[in-house]
Formats: sequence, C-alpha cells, structure tokens
Amino acid sequence: MGLILKEDADDGALMPPVNFSMVEDGIFRSGFPQPCNFRFLQTLNLRSIIYLCFEPYPEENMEFLRSNNIKLFQFGIEGKTESSASIPVETIMEALKVLIDVRNHPVLIHCKRGKHRTGCLVGCLRKLQNWCLSSVFEEYQRFAGVKSRVTDLMFIERFNVSCLRQCLYSIIYQYQGYGSKKMRLLYREENLQKPRITSV
Repeated sequence: MGLILKEDADDGALMPPVNFSMVEDGIFRSGFPQPCNFRFLQTLNLRSIIYLCFEPYPEENMEFLRSNNIKLFQFGIEGKTESSASIPVETIMEALKVLIDVRNHPVLIHCKRGKHRTGCLVGCLRKLQNWCLSSVFEEYQRFAGVKSRVTDLMFIERFNVSCLRQCLYSIIYQYQGYGSKKMRLLYREENLQKPRITSV
C-alpha cells in the first residue's frame, strides 16, 4: 500500500523547493531545488537561475536546465557561519545586474537553504527598490528564522545602492502594464556588459 501511495504522490503533487516564495513578478527565491521539485519549477517557465554557492551544480539539475532551456548564472559566496566571514560586495553587485535585467525573467534565486545568501541578495534588491530598512530586515528574518545573522543584516544596511546605480549608467526605467505599473529596470542594448554565465 505504501508503494501505491508513493506513486499517487509522484504522479499528482507539485512540490516547491524549501523556502520557496515569489519576490515579485518574474522573480522567485528558494532553497536548493531537488529532483522532486522539477515538475513544480516547470510551471514557472523559468528563463534563468541565479545560484549563490561555490559548489558545482549537480548533473541531474544541469540536465533539467538543459531540457528546459534555462540559463544558470553562478555567483560563488561562502556559506560560513562565522561572524568574520564577509560577503563579497562585488559578487552581490554582479548578481544584482543579472537579477534586474528583465530579459532573464522569470528567474529563480537560490543557495543551499534559501536563507542567508539568498536573503542578502534579495535585501540588496529591496534597497535598490527604495524599501525602508525595517521592511527589508523583516523579510530577511521571515526566511532566516532563528538562523538570522547579524552580519547579514549589517551587510544589507551598509550596502551602497548608489554604487550600483553608477555602475549601471546604461539602465533605463520602463513601466510595464502589470496592473499596478511597477517600475522595472532594463539594460540598454548599447554598452551592455555580458554577465557571467555557466554553460549548460
């Protein structure tokens, strides 16, 4: 009977990755996707995945990306818990450039558990979107839970979004007709710097 129930679950259930959530239209976040999550991910029609770990992507996941024509952008960030471990500002900046380019949407951001590294990147995105700091921290802590790190919150607070705006002088603002008319960011075709892409 146990085998029958397992077959029913496999045939019908769509299981999102751990800590999955929508960040905003076309942007999602989660922990590391497992094979049991692939059918759910297919419903998102992803164009890209932003992966925030140093470890190589598993071959089974790479095959899923290839079969669904999904680009993998890998930005290695250490997952250390020590307070001395620093988050590389340059890496976050490069990941943000990929994240705000709507040509990469829909996009999924993930690390191992979808808490700290993913939370830092989303927190910096929120600062770029002019969220108040208390709301940025609340969102981070909602996903990190009891594992919330003071060093991550300090990094987000100190992150200078004006530096990113200066680096992205070729960005223009466009309004998309998605009901609430949210401001979106697009690269101009000219002066475009290609982001690093891990071949799939």
